[in-house]
Amino acid sequence: MRIRFWGVRGSLPSPELPIQIKDKIAAIIERLTPEDIKNKNSRERFLNDLPPWLCGTVGGNSPCVSLEFDKDKNNNTEILIFDCGSGIRELGIKLEEEQDKNYRPHIFFSHFHWDHIMGLPFFNAAYNPKMSINFYSPKDNLESILQNQMQHPYFPINMDAMAASKKFNILKGQVKLNACKVSYRKMQHPGDSYAYKVDDGKSTFIYSTDSELSANDFIKNEENSSFFSGADLLVMDSQYTLGEAIEKYNWGHSAFSMAVDFAANWDIKHMVLFHHDPGHNDQKLYNNLQSAKWYTEKMNLKGLKLSLATEGMEIIS
Repeated sequence: MRIRFWGVRGSLPSPELPIQIKDKIAAIIERLTPEDIKNKNSRERFLNDLPPWLCGTVGGNSPCVSLEFDKDKNNNTEILIFDCGSGIRELGIKLEEEQDKNYRPHIFFSHFHWDHIMGLPFFNAAYNPKMSINFYSPKDNLESILQNQMQHPYFPINMDAMAASKKFNILKGQVKLNACKVSYRKMQHPGDSYAYKVDDGKSTFIYSTDSELSANDFIKNEENSSFFSGADLLVMDSQYTLGEAIEKYNWGHSAFSMAVDFAANWDIKHMVLFHHDPGHNDQKLYNNLQSAKWYTEKMNLKGLKLSLATEGMEIIS
């Protein structure tokens, strides 16, 4: 599996402001010494030693994550796409540029809040008549939900303008796509949200955005165990600090520390903090990651790798 992150912010897109970029430049300048700019090697060493929040960006697009497999025997490349936040625009550009791969997109929706569907009208691949796209959700009115956001006065064209072949699949159980199985589970979120698990027989991947963890999610029963236990990679809603989660109880999101407890409870090998709060700047998000890593050490939670979801990040699982 090749997992790539195209949008990692929650609630709404939140690009960096000019003042934030200026502050980063000022912080970099403050760290400079004459030795750091003496030659090419010293400059590279200086840049490599900068904290990650200064030498890049987490990204400002709303949720979109892709999972790509190698070409099948018919020379097609299956690509699973989780949510259509604003990040899917960049993914669509990639699919258009790499048409030789014969991509076959399968789009799974966690739910239909705006930050998770707003990018669909800008998904280039959907306007390609050679493309065939499958949409999936447990919601019976999947097609009408998507059509309704692309109509006057919300958008100048409707879904009929999308020339790709479209199929709307209502999930009633596990889906088999070539060598992989996709299952789903309802999570706690206003209006419901669904986590998805992909198993290709070699590794397992779980996408669980917009999930407010509760005590029930930690119970070692058959339903929970069969879905979560021992997953190789978990992309998990970690929007809040613990204090924020307490203040925003029942808003449908989790604290990063609780997400760590959850991953440890289910023997997850690698968890990626995801669905970042639009009010948290890059420095705050990397501080959250460091706090999460410190928490694993303090609680002696061994064997759990933690990462921060950033746009463009790729993970091979």
